[in-house]
Amino acid sequence: MFDKILLVSLAVCMLLTSCEVGKDYVRPDMAIPAGYKEANFWKTALPMDNVTKDAWWEVFNDSRLNELEKEVSISNQNLAVKEAQYRQARALVDSVQLYPTLSAGAAFTRNRTSGNLTSGGGTSSSAPSSTGAASSPSSGTGKSSSSGGSQTTNTNYSLSATMSWELDIWGKLRRTIEAYQASAEASFADLEALRLSAQAELAQDYFQLRALDSQRQILNETIDGFEKTLKITRNRYESGAAGKADVLNAETQLKTTVAQSIDLGVQRATLEHAIALLMGKPASAFSLPFTPLSFMTPSIPNGVPSELLERRPDIAAAERRVAAANAQIGVAVAAYYPSLTLSPSSGLQSSVISKLFSWPSLVWSLGAQLTQTIFDGGLRLAVTEQARAGYDAAVATYRQTVLTAFQEVEDALSTNEILMAEQRAQDEAVKSAAAASAVALNQYKAGIIGSLDLIVIQNIELSNRKTAEIISGRIMANSVMLIKALGGPWNVNLLNLNQSERPRESANTTPPAQQTH
Repeated sequence: MFDKILLVSLAVCMLLTSCEVGKDYVRPDMAIPAGYKEANFWKTALPMDNVTKDAWWEVFNDSRLNELEKEVSISNQNLAVKEAQYRQARALVDSVQLYPTLSAGAAFTRNRTSGNLTSGGGTSSSAPSSTGAASSPSSGTGKSSSSGGSQTTNTNYSLSATMSWELDIWGKLRRTIEAYQASAEASFADLEALRLSAQAELAQDYFQLRALDSQRQILNETIDGFEKTLKITRNRYESGAAGKADVLNAETQLKTTVAQSIDLGVQRATLEHAIALLMGKPASAFSLPFTPLSFMTPSIPNGVPSELLERRPDIAAAERRVAAANAQIGVAVAAYYPSLTLSPSSGLQSSVISKLFSWPSLVWSLGAQLTQTIFDGGLRLAVTEQARAGYDAAVATYRQTVLTAFQEVEDALSTNEILMAEQRAQDEAVKSAAAASAVALNQYKAGIIGSLDLIVIQNIELSNRKTAEIISGRIMANSVMLIKALGGPWNVNLLNLNQSERPRESANTTPPAQQTH
């Protein structure tokens, strides 16, 4: 009988739980342009089968950079924090009790009553059972007390099983799971956004450091030339063809250039320390050898604005938070409806252990509790309005994130086009300055021009060569920014994996394989 009642109750409950209050989530509308305004130079990249899809930095064909980038996912402590936060959010999804809670227990009690609890020689009653199940008559032995009462010793054996189930009639628990699931996916996207940001920052620092090495190489080459010029000037001074001021000017030029070369060490050390931090290593335990920049323009695949919504992890995180906020509205609305909790229990109880598993020892109970809030002073209304306002804020944040992403891509595209044009003009300026410097040195040797004229022309050449290397470094760094603005190799399809299927992140392991759009 009990089994039939329970089965009928469960069937009714399954029908009731088909209801789910609140609106189903739909991604907010967003105006997407047909193309990028600044994509004048952008060409469709040729297939690069030798480049790993999840290692975007390999487009720069730099083996040392490849080694450094791998360390970011393994040892970066900021990524370790985000990875732990993602695991927290994922565990929160499983914390919602959508299904019944079952518990079982066994108990043994033995007690004796006092013979002095009654007056007038009456007989004391048996002590109540310590278990929550219904008690069956228990045997005992009576002994007379000095006051005429009787002492009773009772023994009780019991096995029990209980169930508690809050029925999700209005979908409150399912909406809660939906919110937690979306929040966990947002946390995962945050992890990937931070990973991409750290990788991009390391690449930028790396190229800036190598650009400094190129500038130092130019300064060292220039120092060698200035030393030769100083030697020529001293020879001319000793022969009477030049004055003492010419020698001092040449020495000043040489020492100033040496000071500039030394000063680059400050910036280089700072960038080296920043790279070490991104890799999760002490600054004192990391160093990069002197390596001038070998400039190359990477081939970055073309794309359309709509793909940006799939590739950018920060956009995916913002969109998932909109979904979570939408589910929270359903949770708030469900508070207006009654809640139903079932609490059946069953067990065995006997005063003799040999009879514990017999049919007369069976005890059971059925319980159900229906609760409805009658008056709360506007609390539910306030909570619902708070949830709706949170949703509106999440939508606005999502749209702003998308607009910011479009701006970053346009900025990177326009900057790249302008820098490429600037580099072409600067290369011509370097050629002209180098030719002018060679002519001026010959004229100085012949006594046609003075030392000050030579110094001015040589400094112009030095300045143009340094500027050319600075532009090259900026182009490489901006290429990194363009890849980051496009979302790198990340793809929103990773969010569509089930929690059990999604790769587990760890700061001590290499990142999971990622897909590209």
